[in-house]
Amino acid sequence: MSITFGVSLPSRGPLASPDNLKTTALLVDKFQYESGWVSDHIVIPRSIDSKYPYSSTGASPFSEDQPYFEPISALNFLAGCTNNLKLGTHVLIVPYRNPVLTAKMLATLDYLSEGRLIVGVGVGWMKEEFEALGLDHYTARGSKTDEYLSIYKSVWMDEPNMYTGTDYLIENVGFSPKPIQTPHPPLWIGGHSKPALRRAAKFGDAWMPIGQRPPAILDPKELSEKYKQIQEMAVSNGRKEDSVDLCFSSTITFSNEPEDRDNMMTGIPEQIAADIRLYQDVGVQNFILSFNTEDITELHECIQKFAEDVISLVPR
Repeated sequence: MSITFGVSLPSRGPLASPDNLKTTALLVDKFQYESGWVSDHIVIPRSIDSKYPYSSTGASPFSEDQPYFEPISALNFLAGCTNNLKLGTHVLIVPYRNPVLTAKMLATLDYLSEGRLIVGVGVGWMKEEFEALGLDHYTARGSKTDEYLSIYKSVWMDEPNMYTGTDYLIENVGFSPKPIQTPHPPLWIGGHSKPALRRAAKFGDAWMPIGQRPPAILDPKELSEKYKQIQEMAVSNGRKEDSVDLCFSSTITFSNEPEDRDNMMTGIPEQIAADIRLYQDVGVQNFILSFNTEDITELHECIQKFAEDVISLVPR
């Protein structure tokens, strides 16, 4: 089974700057990774009671006083800096934004990048951010996301564009340009919950869970079990069993000596490559990598090291 590798780019936190974002994307492109990814928050409230789902303590890892680039804007910038790299959101919080406007922005990005967009989506977890944006649908964010994804696909694909839903009626309008990719840019669905799995089965071209979860990494066995549920639900939705690809995202931590490990994806290149092969064996076709550093030079070294010392050990 062929696999692809992508890299999370420095679009937030202490490394977020125009130069760091550009040079990292160019390096990722140079070493022939397939994709670069940015994440999404619009504001970071100074007081957060919502539990962050990917931390053992539930505490938010985001600093309200550090940069956080808006993802569609950042990817437009990167589209002008790169020629081959696919550009993805990991993940765009769908219910934050007007669906018709967002579909237009994403279609424009796909058109101007000549078909390099991957739309990774999620429902969000931070109630305080919804409130700061003036949104009252936090508790209904799952159903909103489903409706908004239906709207995306409608205006991207239908001619004339038609959509009738809970909150939107779209008819007798033009929507151009359409995305270059047909039938539309790939929709990759984030999340581990049962609604997220159902969403992936109904809308997704891929399922993209985050690997790090409290208290440990999402191991191949659990990943495989959830993926089988998605495949079964895809068939129930009238789709083929293999219509939803499997993606896995994880932080990579290199060491100079072999590690006696509690978690996967750490250690010397041979250990990390062996872990990747285990995920590959259960059906993972796409890996999205981040590296455990806040130093730009070290980040670039890790990107190069993975490309030269790990990918060569993985059958592609």
